[in-house]
Amino acid sequence: MKNSIKIFMMFVLVGFIGYSQAPETNQKLKLDESVRTGVLKNGMTYYIKNNQKPENEVTLRLVIKAGSILETDKQLGLAHFMEHMNFNGTKRFPENELVDYLQSIGVKFGNDLNAYTSFDETVYFLPIPLDNPDNLPKAMDIMEDWAFNAILEPEEIDKERGVVLEELRLGLGAQERMRKKYFDKLLYNSRYAERLPIGTKEVLENFEYQELIDFYKDWYRPDMMAFIAVGDIDVDKMEKDIKKRFSKYKNPKKEKERKEYDVPNHEETFVAVATDKEATSPQVSIYYKNPKKREPVTTYDLAKEQIKRQLFSTMLNNRLDEIANSPNPPFTFGFSYYGGVVNDKKMAFTSFAIPTNNNQLKALEVLLKENARVKKHGFTTGEFERAKKEILKRQENQYKEREKTESNRYVGQLQQQFLSGDIYTGIEWDYQFTQETLPKVKLEDINHMIDDYIRKDSRVVVFTGPEYGDKSKKPSEDQILNIVNKPFSNVEPYQEDELVKSLIRKTLEPGKITNTEQNEALATTTLTLSNGAKVTYKKTDFKEDEILFEAVSFGGTNLLDNDTYQKVRWAMNGLSEAGYSGLNKNDISKFMSDKIARLNFSVSNTTERFRGQASPKDLEYLMQMLQAHFTDLNYNKEAFEGYKAKQKAFMGNMLASPNFYFLDKSFGFLNEGNPRWTGILPDDKAWENTDYDLAYKTYKERFSNAADFHFYFVGNVDEEQFKKLSEQYIAALPSNPNKKEKITDLGFRQKQGDFKKVFYKGNDPKSSVRIQFYGETEYNQKEATALDALGEILTIKLIENLREDESGVYGVGANASMSKLPYARYNLSIQFPCGPENAESLTQAALDELQKIIDNGPTEEDLNKYKKAQKVDQDESLKKNNYWLGQLTSAYYNQRSAEKLLTTMDRVNAVTAKDVQKVAKKYASGDKYIAMLMPESEK
Repeated sequence: MKNSIKIFMMFVLVGFIGYSQAPETNQKLKLDESVRTGVLKNGMTYYIKNNQKPENEVTLRLVIKAGSILETDKQLGLAHFMEHMNFNGTKRFPENELVDYLQSIGVKFGNDLNAYTSFDETVYFLPIPLDNPDNLPKAMDIMEDWAFNAILEPEEIDKERGVVLEELRLGLGAQERMRKKYFDKLLYNSRYAERLPIGTKEVLENFEYQELIDFYKDWYRPDMMAFIAVGDIDVDKMEKDIKKRFSKYKNPKKEKERKEYDVPNHEETFVAVATDKEATSPQVSIYYKNPKKREPVTTYDLAKEQIKRQLFSTMLNNRLDEIANSPNPPFTFGFSYYGGVVNDKKMAFTSFAIPTNNNQLKALEVLLKENARVKKHGFTTGEFERAKKEILKRQENQYKEREKTESNRYVGQLQQQFLSGDIYTGIEWDYQFTQETLPKVKLEDINHMIDDYIRKDSRVVVFTGPEYGDKSKKPSEDQILNIVNKPFSNVEPYQEDELVKSLIRKTLEPGKITNTEQNEALATTTLTLSNGAKVTYKKTDFKEDEILFEAVSFGGTNLLDNDTYQKVRWAMNGLSEAGYSGLNKNDISKFMSDKIARLNFSVSNTTERFRGQASPKDLEYLMQMLQAHFTDLNYNKEAFEGYKAKQKAFMGNMLASPNFYFLDKSFGFLNEGNPRWTGILPDDKAWENTDYDLAYKTYKERFSNAADFHFYFVGNVDEEQFKKLSEQYIAALPSNPNKKEKITDLGFRQKQGDFKKVFYKGNDPKSSVRIQFYGETEYNQKEATALDALGEILTIKLIENLREDESGVYGVGANASMSKLPYARYNLSIQFPCGPENAESLTQAALDELQKIIDNGPTEEDLNKYKKAQKVDQDESLKKNNYWLGQLTSAYYNQRSAEKLLTTMDRVNAVTAKDVQKVAKKYASGDKYIAMLMPESEK
């Protein structure tokens, strides 16, 4: 279960509120008519909505207005502990029967079945496939048991202590150490500073059973709960079942008061500078806490305020993006927003940045300067009009997709209504309200909003990041306050550049479609163009406003010599910083502000690729981007140097993190002697070795021949328009139909043998273990499917043993696969974090679970869990554009028939326990690589 601890950047973007006829500004909003809601006599709230996406599935959610903020000093961490216990035994599902049952119907533990605990709420998620009529009644049993029928047996509580302590251990590290240095200032005199949901080691190890029982009895009560059901259901039947099940439960005779806690204001400006040698990158934040309490969005006037805030945020952050895209930026990323601190009860205007060159003072100054620029001069009419168009475009996209919106989104919005009081009014109403309201918003209204945000009281400045090599360069509180108190009285108005009118500047010579082939089984069409390029498209109705795109060409960096590869490896991704068609990134961003189309490229060892997406209306802009990337990528060394500065700032200290260090060193060991291995991240030497000119030349070579690409489009394609655009843009790309590149295998292999390596990094008592079986093989589709089954089944057994029985891990997983290109190979890996004292025993326990499958094969029950989960995933995936695009491009890359995706479940269902046992024996009985990360104190 994921523990969603909302700390300081919890920003909830509330859905826009709807509109019908011109209302009074204080008129109350109404809940979307498609939602059935009510409150039982015992105070329990329910929301029900029929929704067909995904089909034959329902998403259930139990929301409790009780989190860590309600704990006593003896209960620190028990709100979260209670969340764990609900998976370990209830009235109808004792011990681990709940997880076992859900796995049997295709619900995966941790992926689908989940929960979180925050300061103010605890939430349980349960998506249920409805292919069996017994599933929904069973799911309702689970929800009822979670709410009122947990079995808190001492033995099970003691077993779960270890799991929760492992979760606490996972949270240790640089971020936690730095948080302790600034949290008391950010949440000055607030109970929130003392009530982190994970709790404390002392309480988790020693709390008395009655404390947990008391928390459950006190706070898991009807008047604190909401039950939400959205999906392919009969609303009347669901309402009847809710009333029958939940009405019988009563609130305690002596109800504990559910107090509301605040984050107090303060006159002072607090400054916190927290550094840590394991921190990966510097960050800067300044908070202006607002004394006003947030009002729930329940009226038209408050809904209009939400739109005004989004306009303000859009314009200001567009300016910060422009600065980040400049040649020598002060930060790699900057963002400002008005939102909640810890929760949405305490609001603050926050400006945040990740500085380049570790210059936090400069980044802070630029953030404050931009705030001052808005305060003094406001925004321009051009910015205002672009922001309105941008918001309208997003709203239009949601409106077009209203019949295709998945249940998860609705469930989340209804949860927000219960917790915050905001009224969910529905996508159609939202769209109408936004269309009607935006033209009435005046620029001067937005310009003055910052006056309410920027304050001299209740300010908190937080600097976090790596330790300074030269401690004299560490910013002092006085230096920071001097910048914060600067008047910035001489700040100039924002300068509006002239807007561009097109994404391409070259005259194109369109080509023709020379051949058309239909694949009726896949419902795809393949066009052969006059320049030799191949285009395959699949028209779908899964999304109204989405077309996904990918183009693949064989070749990649394996065609480069070692020296060239080393010089361009880290440089290639920076080429797009220059822009295209003579336009810089900011020109392009402004031009595309009211359009939905994006494109990026990548070069792997074996391929060149383009990936992108567009709304059907904006598909031509995606085509123009493709044309420009092929023929007119800008050459701009200064932009590349800016990219390097940003990347060095973002990644420069990554290897100080024990986790990144472990990945780098463990894989580095396997790749010793490979002249093309330079680590998972570039260091200063690697950046110095980059050659922009050579990277640009290499790019031009790799993306010079459209005839060597296959272009794929999946989505709501207008076929006639698509064919015309293909002729106009793709057929106009340069090509050489006689030149076809192939996938090249350079022959480099990871070292083989039976190895165990221990790496030491970090101060915290944390370890990680990775067990890996790998090597070359002859590709076999049947074995590949059986290997996939082995990985999933082994994960089930590892969770049962290492987590539930041993209480030694919070999370554990296995993955097994077989790849075909550039050479046939297999891989089986097991990963888990744990305490250093348990690393050896848990490693052996994991290997023992694998050995059981080698010796005896999996049980039919576990094999059926795998098959059921695959069926649920496949049924859902076949109705998603990204799945079809991925399968089509994968088939092309692996040189197999794409029609095999239609028989995926035939292959899955054909797998037997003996097949799984056979591949386990064949691929996991021999040499292995065990890599362990240990803290430096264990040396």
